[in-house]
Amino acid sequence: MSDKREIDEITGTETTGHEWDGIKELNTPLPRWWLWTFYACIIWAVGYMIAMPAIPLINSFTPGILGYSSRASVDNDIVRAKEGQVEFFERISATELGEIIKDEELARFARAGGSAAFKLNCSQCHGSGAQGSLGYPNLNDDEWLWGGTVEEIFTTINHGVRYEADFDTRFSEMSAFGADDILTNEEIHSVAQYTAFLGGFEGGEKTTQGEELFLDNCSGCHAETGAGDIYLGAPALNNAIFQYAGSLETITAQIDTPQHGVMPAWSEKLDNVTVKQLAVYVHSLGGGQ
Repeated sequence: MSDKREIDEITGTETTGHEWDGIKELNTPLPRWWLWTFYACIIWAVGYMIAMPAIPLINSFTPGILGYSSRASVDNDIVRAKEGQVEFFERISATELGEIIKDEELARFARAGGSAAFKLNCSQCHGSGAQGSLGYPNLNDDEWLWGGTVEEIFTTINHGVRYEADFDTRFSEMSAFGADDILTNEEIHSVAQYTAFLGGFEGGEKTTQGEELFLDNCSGCHAETGAGDIYLGAPALNNAIFQYAGSLETITAQIDTPQHGVMPAWSEKLDNVTVKQLAVYVHSLGGGQ
């Protein structure tokens, strides 16, 4: 047999005798340390399969002789975490919102819970970063339709806006000055120009007619300066923050036939502690008063 061995001239290594298109395979066995490591892994795998849950069955799996379950471990961790939260939930329930903010430990817990609740219930309209969108207010700035104190935010979340099922809901509606024939098209255009002027938008113009129309028809809710009124839910018009966009065209459309958004009363779905946490979280975003 030794006489039939073929040695590769270039490498000096014995060949296996296999050849493909003139290319011969060298017989280079795996290193012994690699083989022993491979065998050890096989033994470890068999032992692990016996000791731990491993083999899937039709409706279950082999439990292993140690009986370990990662799911049970996670369930136990969740139970312990919830047990640790009970104290904080009870404190939030029994503490006034203003006092929660003053207690840094309690406020930190409330903000964390409020952040989670916000992502689950509020981000669909107000955005994941609470930046808002067309028709949905930005909650990061200091412009508030119904007030930005933590108590006022709590009331808004708790009872909603224009939510008919809640008797205490926040409610206000802007007159349809065009659809209800309160103002002519020319007058609407004129007051829209003045409103755009107050907000600093392109196309805005301060005219005597526009100012007079604004004072006669709009100042009762939005104030003579356009500063708005949180008690009426009337937004400020003297800045560039507009819920329904900010241009002469959209302002004209809103005066003619206004849009009125609806926010649900979250007290119907969420418990009082969660609503408190949401109020604390929204208040902490940067625009809370």
